[in-house]
Amino acid sequence: MTATGSHGPLGRSVAYASRYDPGLLFPIARAIGRVELGLGATLPFDGVDVWNAYELSWLDARGKPEVALAEFRVPASSPNIVESKSFKLYLNSYNQERLASIDAMRERLVHDLSAAAGAAVEVTLLPSARFAALALHELDGESIDDLALDVDDYGPPNPAHLRADGAPVAETLVSNLLKSNCPVTGQPDWASVQVRYRGPRIARDGLLRYLVSFREHAGFHEQCVERIFVDVTHRCAPAALEVYARYTRRGGLDINPWRASTGATATNPRGARQ
Repeated sequence: MTATGSHGPLGRSVAYASRYDPGLLFPIARAIGRVELGLGATLPFDGVDVWNAYELSWLDARGKPEVALAEFRVPASSPNIVESKSFKLYLNSYNQERLASIDAMRERLVHDLSAAAGAAVEVTLLPSARFAALALHELDGESIDDLALDVDDYGPPNPAHLRADGAPVAETLVSNLLKSNCPVTGQPDWASVQVRYRGPRIARDGLLRYLVSFREHAGFHEQCVERIFVDVTHRCAPAALEVYARYTRRGGLDINPWRASTGATATNPRGARQ
């Protein structure tokens, strides 16, 4: 059942399942967060939520444990997000599940997550034999974190800081100072954020003050990124815009929402804090 106001297992003490259970997945309607932003059925962006799972294990047909890293891509057009704690509980329900192959594991993940999200979810599994090929890659762009400025606005998110007051440019700006809070537990959510745009030059001091104003804001990752996209669009009128946030992991999962006015494709660079 899709949640309209409840957040399922988030914030509650929940026992780990000892057997595979797709019923653990708890969908939350995206419309809940989008109404506040004035977003309807026609969205001003394309996008995807890129999830990475670092604690995925199951048993092979003979009972020997297997491990893999997983990448999940949930389209922003899907009607639902999956609540993160329920996602963690679901993945851990595989710990004692026997599966014939890694392909069988992937197929089951695709089926269950697509059903929960209400749209096709892409799943890529990386077996342990390929772990050595992984490397860290920070978001590309010019950092705005070293700007010397006074800051005293930590929430709620304040789009009044945003302004575009220069000749048209095409640039990519990055900050590691984004922080928000879980709307249920109050736990801090830390992220790096990339703003890639083409249009009137965005004032960097205003952008940094705006990002810092999320510091005491309660919002899910996906909702925060969509708020940034909408606010920058309304205040700065870029001709093209991409917003990408890379959040630090919790419970073996990180969530990395990407929203864009263009038809580009999100990469999946694992940062040092992930």
